[in-house]
Amino acid sequence: MQAEEDWQNEPIAIPIEDVLDLHSVPDRDAKAVVEAYLDAALEAGLEAVRIIHGRGIGARREMVRKVLSCQSFVVSFSDAPPEAGGWGATIATISHGPTSNPYRWGRHSACPNPRPTIKTKLNPRPKCP
Repeated sequence: MQAEEDWQNEPIAIPIEDVLDLHSVPDRDAKAVVEAYLDAALEAGLEAVRIIHGRGIGARREMVRKVLSCQSFVVSFSDAPPEAGGWGATIATISHGPTSNPYRWGRHSACPNPRPTIKTKLNPRPKCP
């Protein structure tokens, strides 16, 4: 019985593709999932990603866009075209410059209340709220 409970608490590895669907992610985890996904997408060399947040009342859309605006390696983002989800999904373009390590990029200064996280010798990397 204990082994079954331990298994249920293990994190699930999600393959990194150019689409992340947040429909099955609980609200309490959505922001952390988007941040981790963006870092993994950058590391995987993806140039553009589509994050499906759903249409609803717009709360997840707003959260996704706040996270995107705090990532300095995200060059731009906008609504997906109608055939790819329209305003229920956001397309983000990722830059892979000479310093494509996310720990070197840091966050945009527009990010309110940055939280300190693990720091490297290259550049401290605050997280967005």
